[in-house]
Amino acid sequence: MYILGIETSCDETGVAIYHSERGLIHHLLYSQIEMHSEYGGVVPELASRDHIRKLIPLIKQLLHESDLTKSNITAIAYTAGPGLMGALLVGAATAQSLAFAWQIPAVAVHHMEGHLLAPMLEENPPKFPFVALLISGGHTLLVKVSSVGQYELLGESLDDAAGEAFDKTAKLLGLNYPGGVKLSELAKFGQARFRFPRPMTDRPGLDFSFSGLKTFALNTFQNCDKTDQDKADIALAFQDAVADTLAIKCRRALQQTHLKTLVVAGGVSANTKIRAILTEMVTKEGGKIFFPRPEFCTDNGAMIAYAGYRRFLMGQIQNLEISARPRWSMSEF
Repeated sequence: MYILGIETSCDETGVAIYHSERGLIHHLLYSQIEMHSEYGGVVPELASRDHIRKLIPLIKQLLHESDLTKSNITAIAYTAGPGLMGALLVGAATAQSLAFAWQIPAVAVHHMEGHLLAPMLEENPPKFPFVALLISGGHTLLVKVSSVGQYELLGESLDDAAGEAFDKTAKLLGLNYPGGVKLSELAKFGQARFRFPRPMTDRPGLDFSFSGLKTFALNTFQNCDKTDQDKADIALAFQDAVADTLAIKCRRALQQTHLKTLVVAGGVSANTKIRAILTEMVTKEGGKIFFPRPEFCTDNGAMIAYAGYRRFLMGQIQNLEISARPRWSMSEF
């Protein structure tokens, strides 16, 4: 069976086709970064309008380049939340309309489950059970994954998620959008001059809080000369603090669950320093770590197609209602 996946939760329009036996057939991604960079961040109304312009042409291109037609598609999976309401509605309305016209089922997918399952698209996927660290945009979550659909939320961000803290710290340093990527690039030129706190690591528990770390970076910046080297040094100290905090919490999660496998996914998981620190930690613990390839760290249609395929096998088919949930807790799901 062929599953068409549609992702429009924020500022990327992603489409993909997944086959039950052949795996991922093809995927396409259109990024709105250039458009939003003019405004220093994502403008929700502009994002929605751009999804409207790009989604149908991308689906047509996807089918053509995959040498498939609408008659080959078994079901359509789409991101139902969380995300920007307008952007989600574009994907949901398009998916439901096509499913109705093509007389096939539609499957609503949780965006974070898409990220969680993205490493399953690799040649050497992780085996259940495992602990998953999801670091994507406004979410930082630790989840015990027993199987598809069997998730136990272990910890989450209480205020700013890691991705938000990266973007906000980049903005206070005067870096352009996308801030998190720019900060990571700047950190490569930093010197180990500052040491930032590792928030909430001096107490038990698996929750995260990065708001105070962002404030610490601001205070440090205000009390220095604000040179380019100062900015690079602050970027390095901030990135190291986030990476160490994530590693400490992940180690606790592995020990608490008595598991040896860690899956790391989401946009921030593309950060090379975070990958290196987490890999070093898991290796010392005698475990295994899995990441999706960088192109599947960002929002993409491939992860939605795969998650939709697994949900379709479980019989979780959507009715004709257009479902979009901008706020959708992983614990509810």
